[in-house]
Amino acid sequence: MNSIRQVPTRVKSRRTEANLGAEREHFDKQQLSSISKAITSTETPVKEKHARRIILGTHREKGAFTFWSYALGFPLASSSILSWKFCHVLHKVLRDGHKNVLQDCMRHHSSLVEIGQLWSNLHDRYGQLVALYTKLLCTKMEFHVKHLEIPPSLEASDELLERTAGTDINNVFQLTVEVFDYMDSELRLAETVIRQLNTSIAVSSLTSGQCRLAPLIQVIQDCSPLYHFTVKLLFKLHACLPADTLQGHRERFHDQFHSLKTFFNKARDMMYFKRLIQIPRLPDSPPNFLHAASLAKHVKPVVVIPDEDEPEQDDDDDPEPLIEVSDTSQPDIFDQTFGPPNGGFDERDLQIESLKQDLELLRAELERVKAEAQRYITQLKSQINSLEAELEEQRAQKQRALVENEQLRMELEATRRRNAEHEGLQTTFFEAEKKAQATEQRYNKLKEKHTELVASHAELLRKSADTVKMLSATQQTQEEVERTKLQLSFEVDRIKQEADIKLEEQKFEMEKLKRELEEKMAEVVRMKATLKSSEMVSGHLSMTALQAEKERVMRSVSEKEAELSSLRQAAQVQQSSLQQERDRNSRELGELQGKLREKVSQREQLKQKLLEEQFVLLQGTVAEAEKIIQDAVAKLDDPLHIRCTSSPDYLVSRAEAALSSIENVKKGHADYLSNMGDAGALLRALTQFSHLAADTIINGSATAHMAPTDHADRLTDNCRSCATQSIKYLSDLKSKITLQRADPASIRIIIQKILNLGQELRPKGMDVRQEELGDLVDREMAATSAAIEEAVRRIDEMMNQTRKDTTGVKLEVNERILFSCTDLMKAIRMLVVASTDLQKEIVEGGRGAATIKEFYARNSRWTEGLISAAKAVGWGATEMVESADKVVLHTGKYEELIVCSHEIAASTAQLVAASKVKADRNSKKLSALQQASRHVNEMAANVVASTKTGQEHLEEKDTMDFSGMSLIKLRKEEMESQVKVLELESQLENERLRLGELRKKHYDLAGANPFSLSPKPTKPALMKKPALAQKPNIPPKTTARRL
Repeated sequence: MNSIRQVPTRVKSRRTEANLGAEREHFDKQQLSSISKAITSTETPVKEKHARRIILGTHREKGAFTFWSYALGFPLASSSILSWKFCHVLHKVLRDGHKNVLQDCMRHHSSLVEIGQLWSNLHDRYGQLVALYTKLLCTKMEFHVKHLEIPPSLEASDELLERTAGTDINNVFQLTVEVFDYMDSELRLAETVIRQLNTSIAVSSLTSGQCRLAPLIQVIQDCSPLYHFTVKLLFKLHACLPADTLQGHRERFHDQFHSLKTFFNKARDMMYFKRLIQIPRLPDSPPNFLHAASLAKHVKPVVVIPDEDEPEQDDDDDPEPLIEVSDTSQPDIFDQTFGPPNGGFDERDLQIESLKQDLELLRAELERVKAEAQRYITQLKSQINSLEAELEEQRAQKQRALVENEQLRMELEATRRRNAEHEGLQTTFFEAEKKAQATEQRYNKLKEKHTELVASHAELLRKSADTVKMLSATQQTQEEVERTKLQLSFEVDRIKQEADIKLEEQKFEMEKLKRELEEKMAEVVRMKATLKSSEMVSGHLSMTALQAEKERVMRSVSEKEAELSSLRQAAQVQQSSLQQERDRNSRELGELQGKLREKVSQREQLKQKLLEEQFVLLQGTVAEAEKIIQDAVAKLDDPLHIRCTSSPDYLVSRAEAALSSIENVKKGHADYLSNMGDAGALLRALTQFSHLAADTIINGSATAHMAPTDHADRLTDNCRSCATQSIKYLSDLKSKITLQRADPASIRIIIQKILNLGQELRPKGMDVRQEELGDLVDREMAATSAAIEEAVRRIDEMMNQTRKDTTGVKLEVNERILFSCTDLMKAIRMLVVASTDLQKEIVEGGRGAATIKEFYARNSRWTEGLISAAKAVGWGATEMVESADKVVLHTGKYEELIVCSHEIAASTAQLVAASKVKADRNSKKLSALQQASRHVNEMAANVVASTKTGQEHLEEKDTMDFSGMSLIKLRKEEMESQVKVLELESQLENERLRLGELRKKHYDLAGANPFSLSPKPTKPALMKKPALAQKPNIPPKTTARRL
């Protein structure tokens, strides 16, 4: 009877299992559909509804097991766009999915790392983005696994952040560094995406641009709370640690602040983000962490995602049942027809019910098997796709291998022909190898000598440091002796004062005792006299009364005598203690005077030892300086040194540095003579002087190798005289007898002669008189500015004309190219203005009392390089306009515009290099010029990117269909294709050789004529290589180095 009652419960449980199986099957189908529609290889952004269903699926199954089971089947290694959209969906799942998603994703951490490493090694624009995105996701997962209190959505209160940081300052410091790394990975991805895209409206409205920009919404949502966390943690660190310790943290925060603000401003200007997210505004300046009250001014930035009023729905997508529906509340059909059971059951009814339940279970099992089979089929299809991709790749590799095999055969034949020639060169090679070995041995010896010199120099520096420490210790000992001496004198005075006071007290007590003794004696005498008088006067008194009076008087006398004796004993004891105190004070005074004499003698010994060690250090430094100069003189007669050459400009710079070092030597010598206990300044000056003098001697000899005979002989003699006088001066410093009269004046005279010879050997301008250089610089800079203004005007005219003549995609491409050209011209104009300002600053700072023309004439080579660079910039602007005009009119090639962009970037780099040669390193105008140069490079890169993008949009690639060809025909076509590849490679090699010869000839002409006064070409054709001879001549690299 009990088993019959349990039948309805069993039936209910079986029905529940069947419903759960059907719901699970529906859930798997819906997740597979959403994942396959969200992660595709098409260059379109991920639809929000598919991502939302995937996120709801993680909350339903309380994890991401289903997501990863389907995602691992995608061929992520074969499509960069597929990998990019996979990273985007994974980022959304991590942020908004169930809390267990983080642990499920960490199991696949290594797979993400492998995907990032794979795409980082490939030259693909999306591949580079995928590499950065995988690094960001790995950093995000590692951070939140380590700090489980902070959710991946970064929605944490300030109290939660305080609990996570804790009270240990080391943990707060480490957490701050991790948040910095987190923010760096976010900003690096955002900057790369924005750098790859043109920020105009047209690009942000295209699906290709939106595909790249869509993940930046999650980046903005992450960056806002990370910025707030950083501010809170840095204020907490500054409350516990000194400001100097956190200098690096503040600098890193300032860099991140400016990068984040730039990113937010650029994103806020894009039309794509305006309807999807409200980006917060950061303050104009970063918080002042050194002022604790600035924390109250900090406002937490909040990102707002607007709600979607009408979400899109597709006909093929079924809504997901978010609430489990059970049919247990529906009454059975049998119960509806015949009423509820009356307590008894028919056996056949039970069998029918059991068979029905079994049938339902079998149907559910069949559906589950079908779903599993469908999932396996999907996985197998994905594997088949990946295998087909690999097969295509293997076929391509096979074709490449065949081509490489043919090339290797040709190279083998050429190698066999060259082997005969190489046999005749073996003897020459062996001789050259022997010479190289000899040269290497000599180089090793010189290197060992240099190492010994460096070691000895370091040893001298260590000795100097030890001496300084010993000097400081001696000074401390001297101060201690002075303090001890003052303390002893104070103690002696105090003891003397105490002894005098005690002596006065003893004398006063003695006087008092003497007076009391005299009074007592007087009283005794008085009592005796009274007794005698009483005996004579009162004879009639009774004997008894007299006897009593006598006894009383005698007792009084005995008491007085006893008191007198006790006073005498006390006086003697006090006098003996006073004598002992005097003896002890005298002994202590003698001991203190002995210690004082010992300290004074020890101080004198330390002072003498310090002087001796300082002189020993000086002798060692002088000996090392002599070795350095002797080694430099030995190179004058070295046969290997004959092939070494140097420029007069470099010799002049070395001679000027040597002259300045002589002043330091004189100052250090004077300081040492005034205070022989500190030779540090003289040691440093001698070390610098020896190296600079050796450089002057070696470079003087190297310059003489290319100088005329008269100048070469005079220069070599002066170098030898410089070495002789330097060694004589150093030998005077080694002896205490000649130390006082040592004077480097003779060395100064000889180095001044070397400087004058170097200035005489400097090359002079040929085509332009030096008096005209100043006017020519101004004219060239003005001509360059005029050429840029003319280029901007012509681009505006072309813009108006193309808007009238073209429409559609061509109009969009032409506008993008002309906009980028206009931005480039504006950047070049800012560069020319910055270069002119810096040039004026250089002239005003370096001309002194001379005029501007005299300054230009004195620095003729620098002026010539500046003129040539200005001409090159103006020529590049003109060529850019001509090429853009041809491209817009479809009469030119896109490659011409790309080459012009590269030429302009190179010309502006030359102008910056020519301007910064004589500029102050800390000049603000130099920083402005460098910033303008970087802006020009960015704009040139934008021109190249716009040109390539327009070329991709306008050019159509023919599809290759070989399905109708036979095997023989395919083989023939393959051979013809290989022949064409070899012909094109041969043509490419010939063109490269021709380009090299043209550049060599160009450099030769530029070396013979550093700057040209010929007029600029009106409209040269870029594709005709001989026209490059009309380009303004650019100084060769040797001239740039001389500048």
